[in-house]
Amino acid sequence: MIDKINSLRNEVSQVVVSSPEELETFRIKYLAKKGVLTALMEDFRSVPAEQKRELGQKLNELKNFVSERYATLKETLQATETVDVSKYDLTRTATPFPVGSRHPISIVKNDILRIFSDMGFTVAEGPEIEDDWHVFSSLNFPADHPARDMQDTFFIGRNPVDVLLRTHTSSVQTRVMEKNQPPIRIVCPGRVYRNEAISARAHCFFHQIEGLYIDRNVSFADLRQVLLKFAQQMFGAATKIRLRPSYFPFTEPSAEMDISCDICGGTGCPFCKETGWVEILGCGMVDPNVLKACGIDPEVYSGYAFGLGIERITNLKYKVKDLRMFSENDVRFLAEFESAR
Repeated sequence: MIDKINSLRNEVSQVVVSSPEELETFRIKYLAKKGVLTALMEDFRSVPAEQKRELGQKLNELKNFVSERYATLKETLQATETVDVSKYDLTRTATPFPVGSRHPISIVKNDILRIFSDMGFTVAEGPEIEDDWHVFSSLNFPADHPARDMQDTFFIGRNPVDVLLRTHTSSVQTRVMEKNQPPIRIVCPGRVYRNEAISARAHCFFHQIEGLYIDRNVSFADLRQVLLKFAQQMFGAATKIRLRPSYFPFTEPSAEMDISCDICGGTGCPFCKETGWVEILGCGMVDPNVLKACGIDPEVYSGYAFGLGIERITNLKYKVKDLRMFSENDVRFLAEFESAR
């Protein structure tokens, strides 16, 4: 048995490996449960008692030698092994992180701004905390107009007539007109606030995009053509529009615009209340009194304005039935828009 131990030690000392496969073969042959060392341990049981001490010591020395030889071979192989890093992404984090998605309101807002940007409109923004002049008075709201009522508007401070949360982004339009002379071609995105009961169809805050174009010889026909192009870009080339007479203090004449229902194709369904049409925005020619209030001569210039709710467009685009879902930040809801980011 001593001859076996010496022979095996000599054999192990001469082993050389050049690949991970050869190293694994070495481990299985000598160190595995069914390897050579295990077989020697089995033979050790039949050794006479007076020889067990000497042979046991030599077996332990052999086992340590084989283990150290395996570690040396492994270290040498790793030191000489070259790794092709081209097939690995070295910029990835050690722990994968889930990728987020854009909010549906942001997706639709960016789509709307892109469409109007392609038509020459630029983006203008303004403060959400406003004064009465920019939100109401400059826009031809009479002093007794219902929109000034406390049930519609959030007023701030002890003097509620002066400071409030804007109820529409038209206040941005007046700020731009005060500081700039025509031509003016802008769209004004932003959050607005109204003192309304929160439900599936209404909220105390929502998002708007309003547009304004002021120049010489601007007509209602120009407004209709811009809105038609927007509707077809947003909802499809087959989309039709219709304009219905309406009333807004800051435009005259005024209209509300409907689009053909993209669910039923205009034939009538529960979504469009069997009419084949869905309202999406209000519009009209800028009232001369608004131009005067902002320092623009209505005898020289004319213009149009329009305003739409982003949540309304988002509902039509993604068929979301409850407005509250947009502000609840439920990741399960937001994850549905991952493909749209």
